Amino acid sequence: MSAFTRNSDVQTAALRKRSAVFTSAILLLASLAGCGGGSTTANSVSNSNTSAGNTSIPTSSTLPSTYWKPALTDTWQWQLKGTVNTSYAVAIYDIDLFDTPVATIQALKTSGKKVICYFSAGSSEDWRSDFSNFQASDMGNGLIGWAGERWLDTRSANVRQIMQARLDLAVSKGCNGVEPDNVDGYANNSGFPLTAATQLDYNRFLASEAHKRGLAVALKNDTGQLSELVGDFDFAVNEQCHEYAECDGYQVFTANGKPVFNAEYAASYSSNPAARAALCADANGRQFHTLVLPLALDDSFRYSCEP
Repeated sequence: MSAFTRNSDVQTAALRKRSAVFTSAILLLASLAGCGGGSTTANSVSNSNTSAGNTSIPTSSTLPSTYWKPALTDTWQWQLKGTVNTSYAVAIYDIDLFDTPVATIQALKTSGKKVICYFSAGSSEDWRSDFSNFQASDMGNGLIGWAGERWLDTRSANVRQIMQARLDLAVSKGCNGVEPDNVDGYANNSGFPLTAATQLDYNRFLASEAHKRGLAVALKNDTGQLSELVGDFDFAVNEQCHEYAECDGYQVFTANGKPVFNAEYAASYSSNPAARAALCADANGRQFHTLVLPLALDDSFRYSCEP
């Protein structure tokens, strides 16, 4: 499971989900075919346009041009727990890197889907198979409310080596892209002197290493650095920006042709059709791909805002 974190411990406890140094080495690319958008079981609603902020990419990274990238119109399904339900008519599946069998990934790809593989890049999880590779000095404060998870010192060379190995695992399992979670430790009580600058360095490191392996890469949450990082990432995965009025900043992604995949968990969106219709109207006006999902991300229910 992923950990959704906010800028305070109280919010971290209440919610869940989930380098500026570039080398000159020759990029190893996987040439992958693009994928068209799919349709979902949707709640169709009207558009409500909103916009805010600067929409131009402020910096440009040297990125390979031949790896698959999601399109602005691509639809998605997100499930991190339980046996993956492969029946949704969507373009992209976002699933757990460690827990999803290779056979499931290959079956999804054979059916025309692209596969994004989730892992936590900013926290240790003591149930993961590579947990023993972390050093004691790599791990800081616990993520409040989530036993077994601790913030990582993202400046650590060892932590970065572990993340490189996870990206290699994503390649070996056939993932088309990755969703590194918990990449906003600087805005939380991590136990380390992380700063906005160290976070930018780490997030750009992750993006660069993913691209070297021919993987598309998502910017997960980190709403305070969207403008700085839009040039480095291929798409965004966000949780609860509607609930917490944080959606405006994502215009910098959609304005540059990069999709925003959004999940909302508030009970009102699943229990109240009028509240869900209002949510979807706003999401569609922003060109977001919004799902109302259970916090466990176990496919126990799913409402899509796709028109």
